[in-house]
Amino acid sequence: MEKEAILELLEIIDQQVSSAILGGREEEYEELERMGLITIKRDRVQHSASLTPKGLAYLSE
Repeated sequence: MEKEAILELLEIIDQQVSSAILGGREEEYEELERMGLITIKRDRVQHSASLTPKGLAYLSE
């Protein structure tokens, strides 16, 4: 995933307290999770994501 795409998704997630995972973008969110930039909450029907401290730092670079 390109840096611009990563930043775009992180900005979307950051604007919301808990960002619902957008349909069709699950793979992108999972890649961000593997990179340690977000945490995906899978305990509900609608999965959501939130930034990790590493994700916040990446966003502010």
